[in-house]
Amino acid sequence: MSDKLTVVLVHGAFADTTAWNPVLAELARKDVDAVAVANPLRSLRGDAQYVRDVVGGLGTPVVLVGHSYGGMVITEAAGELDGVRGLVYVAAFTPDTGESALDLANKFAGSTLGSALQSYPVTGGGNEVRIDPAKFPDQFAADLELEDAILLGRTQRPVTEKALTDALDVEPAWKTRPTWQVYGDGDRNIPAELFRFQVERSAPRSVREIAGASHAIAASRPAEVAATILEAVASTQ
Repeated sequence: MSDKLTVVLVHGAFADTTAWNPVLAELARKDVDAVAVANPLRSLRGDAQYVRDVVGGLGTPVVLVGHSYGGMVITEAAGELDGVRGLVYVAAFTPDTGESALDLANKFAGSTLGSALQSYPVTGGGNEVRIDPAKFPDQFAADLELEDAILLGRTQRPVTEKALTDALDVEPAWKTRPTWQVYGDGDRNIPAELFRFQVERSAPRSVREIAGASHAIAASRPAEVAATILEAVASTQ
């Protein structure tokens, strides 16, 4: 295994790899190797295994970065990866054993996501959900320019209900690996109260709560997100 570290960025529901582009640009300016993974958004265990496969192919130690539901995935994936040097949660779920994304999303009042969702059946059983594109800018990306928010809504990747209801069934990696947290208090998908609760119990090495930042924090506030990731990278050197 190479000694050079790679940052692995895992998007969440209602997003794709391009949501990380502004953060990737910030990391590139600092000569940090990074890759954005196309999270399948099918099931927690399957998605986590895919991330493990990608990391195995890199052949380097990694810092795992998860946004939203991607926090569930990196928490599950890291338990079986020896080369994980740290975890960065970006407006992300930070689950304990037995908790699902849906459990955490409903733990505190304040999210308006439910009324913005559209659901439809998919082949093989179950349902897939997406954010109504007409509601996406206000719901997901209220602090972005409208044109950019509309584009994010049109390129979003839907998630299965199974992925959102699958519970973490391993010891959470944040109990054994160093973590960092960055999120916005203007998030309409996940209440800031949940982020603060997660911070309290997971004791990250640093926390950035960004005033007014939406759920699309990687696109709207990439410098602050990258700064948090760079702290994690620096800690491994």
